[in-house]
Amino acid sequence: MDNLREEEINELCQALINIKNITDCKDFLDDLLTIQELASLSSRVHAANLLLKGKTYQEVISETKISSATLARVNKCVKYGKGYNKVLKNESH
Repeated sequence: MDNLREEEINELCQALINIKNITDCKDFLDDLLTIQELASLSSRVHAANLLLKGKTYQEVISETKISSATLARVNKCVKYGKGYNKVLKNESH
């Protein structure tokens, strides 16, 4: 993230914070992302949720179809990162 311009990151974060409901969120993501980008991001979030629920790597890969490399990154972030646990903590685990 160091290479990204901080102003642009802040604009994106503020736009996300401004979203009031799931319909507006879906509309925003539809405008912002390609279908493939949305699929990739949503698979990572789903994988994180599954890991937080105690699913195994094999179960997560089977359900999400993400690569083992991507799952390893998601798992590292779930264990040691600061984002998934803050944002997904309100999900039922």
